[in-house]
Amino acid sequence: MKIHAIDMAIIFIYLLSTVSIGIMLKRRAAKNLDSYFLGGKTLPWYVLGISNASGMFDITGTMWLVYLLFVYGLKSIWIPWLWPVFNQVFLMVYLSAWLRRSNVLTGAEWITLRFGKERGANLSHISVVVFALVSVVGFLAYAFQGIGKFSAVFLPWDLHPNIYALIFMGITTFYVVMGGMLSVVLTEIIQFTVMTVASIIVGIIAMNRVSPDMLAKVIPDGWKNVFFGWHLNLDWSGIMHAVNTRIADDGWELFSIFFMMVLFKGILISIAGPAPNYDMQRVLATRSPKEAAKMSGMVSVALFFPRFMMIAGLVVLALVFFSPQLNAMGQNIDFEMILPLAINNFVPVGLMGVLLAGLLAAFMSTFAATVNAAPAYLVNDIYKRYINPNAPDKRYIYMSYAASLCVVVVGIAFGFMTESINSVTQWIVNGLWGGYTAANLLKWYWWRLNGYGYFWGMAVGILMALGFPKVFPDISALHSFPFILAGSALACVIGSLLTKPDSFDVLKKFYMQTRPWGFWKPIEQKVMAEHPDFQKNTNFKRDMFNVAIGIIWQTSLVVLPIYIVIKEKLPMIVTIGILFITSLLLREFWYKRLED
Repeated sequence: MKIHAIDMAIIFIYLLSTVSIGIMLKRRAAKNLDSYFLGGKTLPWYVLGISNASGMFDITGTMWLVYLLFVYGLKSIWIPWLWPVFNQVFLMVYLSAWLRRSNVLTGAEWITLRFGKERGANLSHISVVVFALVSVVGFLAYAFQGIGKFSAVFLPWDLHPNIYALIFMGITTFYVVMGGMLSVVLTEIIQFTVMTVASIIVGIIAMNRVSPDMLAKVIPDGWKNVFFGWHLNLDWSGIMHAVNTRIADDGWELFSIFFMMVLFKGILISIAGPAPNYDMQRVLATRSPKEAAKMSGMVSVALFFPRFMMIAGLVVLALVFFSPQLNAMGQNIDFEMILPLAINNFVPVGLMGVLLAGLLAAFMSTFAATVNAAPAYLVNDIYKRYINPNAPDKRYIYMSYAASLCVVVVGIAFGFMTESINSVTQWIVNGLWGGYTAANLLKWYWWRLNGYGYFWGMAVGILMALGFPKVFPDISALHSFPFILAGSALACVIGSLLTKPDSFDVLKKFYMQTRPWGFWKPIEQKVMAEHPDFQKNTNFKRDMFNVAIGIIWQTSLVVLPIYIVIKEKLPMIVTIGILFITSLLLREFWYKRLED
């Protein structure tokens, strides 16, 4: 593909600006670990919220969501609950505040607050570090696949996709290593601005080029309907038969069963709290628990509307104008090429440079956030805790540089071995998270889970997540989740009940500082005996009400831009009404009642 010199200049200016930011912030970021990994906990909540949203707006995920909307139509809005996307609602309502009250640097350090420093706590600490590193490597491999395939189509040099991936990963690693979290956040604000402009451009182009009648000729009955029955009931015969094959391969034809499994899995993962990645890092970097909650709410506002406007625009253009090319691929149809095909054919000179810079920004933002989060576990939770606890700050910063490079190298190595975007996505969201869920759910809500129980739950869960695809290759990642969850939960309970409880002093401190609701009665009684004025958390019913309203609110933010792009006026008006009502409810029962 040939790119105009103007477009190349825009891309180069963007890349140069990101590198320059890393160099400029190097001195400020290198003060200590708190400055390097959390920006000194001085950044405003809305800046961190936009930064977090930018980190989630990645090329690889966008290509996957384009595929979902193309194949499943409006019913595809439920499929990202596999992650689950509504975990941000649980964070917004109560979990971010709980987590921020811990006042730690990483999720592994949080384990010390919860379980203390005895042997069981140390084993738990190590298990979290291992999980964090395994998940980071998975995300880096995921990003490697996306940026390589994307760049090979758009950039003018005849290079292998893996070479492009190495180039852009190298540039991103440089500014992350130099500037730490301050560099990541500042560049993500720029990246988010570019991505939002790019998303609106794509949506407007699609609206101008495609009429509702043109779209109706290339989609099956039910494509525009967000609701579903027992079966999916989308028949692409006579339009694009290979799509029927892809739906069968995904195994989601019995859509009601799929939806119930996704909802069950999503709720459990969400109440377990954030995984030890850049999402948790943004929560810990906020200035207070109240700001942590507002930051998580900002993510949904900033992320979903622009992202799904781009996704809807790309899908509409592909359906109307590229169906012949996709049909010609037969059973080997590659839906991951929809995004580059649409941009290549419909975006004019100048705007293409902005759009390509935006999509590169999307990749670099996610990659940067992941790279910045991972070394904290190696340096703070291994090197500082077990090897050299009294080293000067500069030594820790230099070790952070080295850890960042090591994590990137390992992630790239796994990226070379990854078969496709979809395969690594399914493994991350269904397999690996199955191993994480049970132990991290119980740590918040059940006082009797001790360090040994947490360790065995995590160990069994991670081993099952890694081994299940090898032992049972015919069982999908989603269907393996309940088995991994059950095995991990059983290990948690047995490991806890066969060993003594953690120190009551540790449990009382955690309970008073975090103030969770759940099964904490014995600890609550001890705290009340010593501190009669202590106010326990009685907000369970209100929090669950806000979660339910929040999920409806967030889903409205997802579906509204799609209705705008495909020009469905009545559903659009109804969605705006739902969004308005749920926003008022959240303002009254969540926002006004936030506290530190």
